Amino acid sequence: MFVAPGLFPSEKRAALPFLIASPLLFLCGGALVYYVVVPFAWTFFLSFQSSGTNTVLPIELEARVGEYLDLIMTLIFAFGLCFQLPVIMALLAKAGFVTAEKLVKFRRYAIVIIFAVAAVLTPPDVLSMLSLAFPLWGLYEISILIIRIMKKTAHVTNAA
Repeated sequence: MFVAPGLFPSEKRAALPFLIASPLLFLCGGALVYYVVVPFAWTFFLSFQSSGTNTVLPIELEARVGEYLDLIMTLIFAFGLCFQLPVIMALLAKAGFVTAEKLVKFRRYAIVIIFAVAAVLTPPDVLSMLSLAFPLWGLYEISILIIRIMKKTAHVTNAA
């Protein structure tokens, strides 16, 4: 609302897809955390519990609400930011910093980086890491498709 009066109609049309996609992707990342990652993470954390019969000392989870909320909010924020990948890539492509060809050429390194980021941001279980890495990999591929579509539509509008 603050910036809109200062923009030309063409600039408003150019910004609209990004303004719609950004909160939707953030919500998708948050939903993935809440409905997929958290149940797996709690199963993982609860697997460390043991009664005194199996081990010398009983191990019990004594979760605190503050720590639980801190973990959940951190994960939702991290996943939400990671899910902004197509928006960031599309903006970088519009600015001329990346092309679809460069992203395809860089794919191997991007996959390694995606798995490293997923390992750092998620709890220390494999399922949580994979639940971030595979969607991010998919979003990377979608980013390539979006950039190709943007390039084709730019050529069509320039030709007309």
